[in-house]
Amino acid sequence: MRDEIVGYKEEENYKKEEEREMVGGGLVESKKFVVVGYALTSKKVKSFLQPKLEGLARSKGILFVAIDQSKPLSDQGPFDIVLHKLSGSKWRRILEVGSLGSFLCEYRLTHPDVTVLDPPEAIQHIYNRQYMLEDVADLNLSDTYGEVGVPRQLVIEKDSSSIPDAVGKAELRLPIVAKPLAAKSHELSLAYDKFSLQMLEPPLVLQEFINHGGILFKVYIVGEAVKVVRRFSLPDISKRELSTNPGVFRFPRVSCAAASADEADLDPCVGELPPRPLLEKLAKELRRRLGLHLFNLDIIRELGTKDRYYVIDINYFPGYGKMPEYEHIFTDFLLSLVKQKQ
Repeated sequence: MRDEIVGYKEEENYKKEEEREMVGGGLVESKKFVVVGYALTSKKVKSFLQPKLEGLARSKGILFVAIDQSKPLSDQGPFDIVLHKLSGSKWRRILEVGSLGSFLCEYRLTHPDVTVLDPPEAIQHIYNRQYMLEDVADLNLSDTYGEVGVPRQLVIEKDSSSIPDAVGKAELRLPIVAKPLAAKSHELSLAYDKFSLQMLEPPLVLQEFINHGGILFKVYIVGEAVKVVRRFSLPDISKRELSTNPGVFRFPRVSCAAASADEADLDPCVGELPPRPLLEKLAKELRRRLGLHLFNLDIIRELGTKDRYYVIDINYFPGYGKMPEYEHIFTDFLLSLVKQKQ
């Protein structure tokens, strides 16, 4: 009897092995797992694919598999979802939808159910700060919960000597925040006086600085899920400081995990989170207009107001590892994509 039981178990294990297939170099039970192929930088892999996320994902039937960028996508998989955030023309050629010779086009013909997060052309749109905030400005969102706009801004592509005149003609108020035109850089500068503007290095986007109590609201969007956290930001600037501190001050990065303000003892007028209905409406509209599922908004509330908000930046596939409960939110989102396909 014992030999019969052992023999039965061995046969079952053999059948299970037969049901498995190779995906991205690893054994995957394709009938049980949602396979997510990912092409991410090593830095993003480290911050996003944390053991807790991978463990929870596996328990929910999701498996993350690295995409080999040296091989065509058609030779890999099959994948249910392709998750990517890489720079470089090579990867863009691989992913470009509608491009002749695109590996992904060929892959999608043979695998029509694949979901790509997100379309490369939509991502590219928000990598340029000249166009990044256009959809927010066009939205002109205003309802009973408040209004959302963007700071007045000016694009300078070259010739730093012309910046003071250009700022004067555009009637931008000092101080001015200067950001690189390419959104992949998070460095910024703060110019206190008109003459110091010549010290800036184009191409740039110049934005009016708005006092906001030194608090920034980071709104993470994962599909239909919206999560908001507080971060410390640049401090307010008084008229006295503006007149006594000429020059340009450079900041490598304003918002980071170490600057969390969620546990800080803040003035309620400054620290109160934006109304959730307003954020959900904003997120829904921008998902539709931008054509993206994975992004975050940097939002400030104008000091002295209760309901006047400004979106100052949009980031694609941000540091979700810093978002509370990101493991549950992200895995639920991936499963919802598969359910929609079915």
